[in-house]
Amino acid sequence: MAEATLYFPPDFRWGIASSAYQVEGENRNSDWWQWEQEDGRILNGDRSGLACDWWANAEADLDLAAELGNNAIRIGLEWSRIEPEPSVFDSAALDRYREILQRCHDRGLEPMVTLHHTAIRFGWWRKATFARDRRVDYFRRYAAKVVESLGELIPLWITINEPVTYVFMRYLAGAFPQPQSTGWSSAITAVHNLLRCHTAAYHTIKERFPSSQIGVASNMAVFEARSKSSPLDSWWAGQVSKLYNDAWLDAMQTGVWRGPFNRKTIPDLSTFDFIGLNYYTRYLLRFPPPKGSLKQTGGGYRYQRWKLWRSLSLRSLPTN
Repeated sequence: MAEATLYFPPDFRWGIASSAYQVEGENRNSDWWQWEQEDGRILNGDRSGLACDWWANAEADLDLAAELGNNAIRIGLEWSRIEPEPSVFDSAALDRYREILQRCHDRGLEPMVTLHHTAIRFGWWRKATFARDRRVDYFRRYAAKVVESLGELIPLWITINEPVTYVFMRYLAGAFPQPQSTGWSSAITAVHNLLRCHTAAYHTIKERFPSSQIGVASNMAVFEARSKSSPLDSWWAGQVSKLYNDAWLDAMQTGVWRGPFNRKTIPDLSTFDFIGLNYYTRYLLRFPPPKGSLKQTGGGYRYQRWKLWRSLSLRSLPTN
């Protein structure tokens, strides 16, 4: 039998990734910082605190990344650190991000930068939800400042990390910091506005740095029928997959969001250079969902106590 040695192409990117809130430490102005202080939010009452203290010691991790043979790195920017007050930007924070980005280049690590990785400023947590149109203007303003201050050091951009997951967990599950307005209506509006945020950031970056490559990172999950012999289970798995996996990517290609309840055209949306795909696991679904997982109200349906494993009857299974 013939044998061959296969090689990765010389321009293949080997890298590592993190989000700002996960590693920087002491992001006290973030909605997540306030969220985690509440009892019962985190197992054993743990707090992020200094985390990895990346903010002070990023260079040590960059040295390790380079020593491991990486040539790329994905890092995040903490919006609440850059813009601690509306329209007030912290020049020292931007200078530190510039320093970190330059250190990446010095070590041969091509940086990919995420503008939004679930965290926002605490003062905007409740009122300035993505379910309000003005949020798009805030995001455009933030992106413009980052482009002005750091853009020449960033060849690769992720505008929004796992937007559909973010909406599910924040507006339906209650597993992320929650705004005042939750439920299906707010969730769908938030999706529309996140699509608009991506569009605004894309054009803001391209106007200044047209050679930049810009995309989003999407969490792709496998949804399958719990019972292969059940047409309803198969239908339900298909519907959940369309909403969770396909609707966002379809909108980015066509410019039209096709959700379960409505369609909406997003002007100038079909703009991206790549798609980042995150994959973790698969789920088995059955139909109908457990009784009580959806509650009817005057405004339609909303999740009462939405848990991924409960309301959609999901069970995570090994993929190998």
